[in-house]
Amino acid sequence: MFKQAIVRKPSRSISEGLTGASLGTPNYDNAVVQHQAYVSTLNALGLSVTQLPALNELADATFVEDVALLVDDVAVLTRPGAASREPEVAFMKDTINQLFSEVHTIVAPGTLEAGDIMRVERKLYVGLSARTNEAGVAQLSAIFAPYGVEVISVEMAEMLHLKTGVNYLSNNQMLVCGEFVNHPAFSQYECFEIPIGEEYAANSLWINGTVIVPSGFDKTAKLVEQLGYPVVRVDTSEFRKIDGGLSCLSLRF
Repeated sequence: MFKQAIVRKPSRSISEGLTGASLGTPNYDNAVVQHQAYVSTLNALGLSVTQLPALNELADATFVEDVALLVDDVAVLTRPGAASREPEVAFMKDTINQLFSEVHTIVAPGTLEAGDIMRVERKLYVGLSARTNEAGVAQLSAIFAPYGVEVISVEMAEMLHLKTGVNYLSNNQMLVCGEFVNHPAFSQYECFEIPIGEEYAANSLWINGTVIVPSGFDKTAKLVEQLGYPVVRVDTSEFRKIDGGLSCLSLRF
């Protein structure tokens, strides 16, 4: 169960965020409204939310999930594979140090973005993507080995981050799409394929028994409801324009 979350308000420079999408330019004012609704949803689901100020010089800084990994009492500050995002880590460091007594840091030549990390109980599945390399995964494995947390590399070739296409709910159930459908790394789980055309909703977010699904993806919402989860819909359309989803916008612990 999650008790807290960390978020960062959107940057005024959000229109300059990294993207491989062709969905238009994000509108800052709309992004602020959507972000506030996201935070309100986390509050409603029982989380105490720490809101960090915007970093207007860093367009992607609202995607706080990528720069830290929080597992029980252990925190890891990552080293983003996108050079423009490396400075974000330093701005997260003080907050993490205030909340966690044990803090580790990924160092060169390792790269690691936590959007590539999916936790399933005592396992961390880590996608080998353009943003996360084998050296980063090796460092992560060494950090968590003393705690009995297994780090498992996942080969991938198509998506930006692991959690772009696969997300764990609970009860041995996962949402999957694209290259992660029938992926051998997840053969032990009950995997539910996202309906065609709704692949963005693979990045739905389990919070304390409820699943947040991005607005506008009704088939996915229905699928999740049929699995027995209450569903809350949150609009993240402005963040989608710069490759961001529901999990990207918070650190949950």
